[in-house]
Amino acid sequence: MANHVINKKLLFLPFLQIPSGHHQVADALMEAFNQAHPHIETAKVDILSYSYGRLERLISNVYLKWIHAFPSLYNMIYRISVYKSRDEQKRYRLYEFLFMPFMKRLLRESKPDFIICSHALPSYLLSRIKEQDGLPIPVLNVYTDYFIHNIWGIKHIDHHFAPTLELKQHLINNGVKAERIYVTGIPIHQDILRNYKKIEPLKPSSALNILISGGSMGAGQLEKLIKKISTYNDTHYYVLCGKNKSLYRKLTERKERNIIPLEYISCRKKMGELYDMMDAVITKPGGVTISECLHKRKPMFVYHSLPGQEKINMETLRNMGLVLSLENWESDTSIEEQLISILNDPVHYQEFQDQINLYHLQLHPMLPSKIIEDLLIDK
Repeated sequence: MANHVINKKLLFLPFLQIPSGHHQVADALMEAFNQAHPHIETAKVDILSYSYGRLERLISNVYLKWIHAFPSLYNMIYRISVYKSRDEQKRYRLYEFLFMPFMKRLLRESKPDFIICSHALPSYLLSRIKEQDGLPIPVLNVYTDYFIHNIWGIKHIDHHFAPTLELKQHLINNGVKAERIYVTGIPIHQDILRNYKKIEPLKPSSALNILISGGSMGAGQLEKLIKKISTYNDTHYYVLCGKNKSLYRKLTERKERNIIPLEYISCRKKMGELYDMMDAVITKPGGVTISECLHKRKPMFVYHSLPGQEKINMETLRNMGLVLSLENWESDTSIEEQLISILNDPVHYQEFQDQINLYHLQLHPMLPSKIIEDLLIDK
């Protein structure tokens, strides 16, 4: 391996600077390479910051405020613009006008040997460059949701990491050769170890340990959900507050015996150990969080979905039987009752585990970083 790729350079292309799955996936793959092959150069570039500098922060803030202020409008526009008629090959001339000169300049300056796109926009631009100019550099799409929308470059991209077998078939239907597609799931950090063992049904008398996640920024309706938790039961709720310091402080001051607030956990090994302690996870349907739970074979209850990507993720995952909905958490029925009605029901529990087992059977046996290593050797 070393002699073949010692002088290689990998370029990772997410989008925006906000802490999203695009960055988490890129960072996980970069760290795996840096540990295994420190002589390989890796770089991560957000094409928006590269192109327009400080304007990226303004655009990111407007984007986040739009989602939270007008969720229904954002969801409708998102579906119409990028999800409807996904099999159509569309041109996004505005994106080409705004970013194509900068992408070409980035390629000239960085001179990468291999490019990994964890966001659709750079993938689209590179696909157009390959189509027009015959770019020889191999490009890999790493999809960070459980669906593929039509901004992603597909036809002229060299390799694809698909989250599921269904999406592999979607790519094949759109002209991608099967041997160029690897069903990897959404790549996660290598320290969150995959659980290969079948999960046994919970004992009815067991006190439950439940992890509650609201994303790295502690977003969504997390605080409202926590207010619905009864403090008079044996279930312990571990709340990932992310970077929401206000929420962490509030929960710490409450001193509830069965609600344990946790600050942002940067160490992925500790995060993996935390997953191992849990009987189930209450979460939003962000791609990376869902992928981590699937790797750990943990039952997932979705309590809230942000408009756009997360809502489509939720619909897709629920149809696959990989997540359970906690839609009625605002009703009079307690959250614990809703959880126990499924976790302590052997039929429902087994149905969920069967779908998890099927998902694991579809995954490529090699780690995503190892697949990229082999693709570098073959280059």
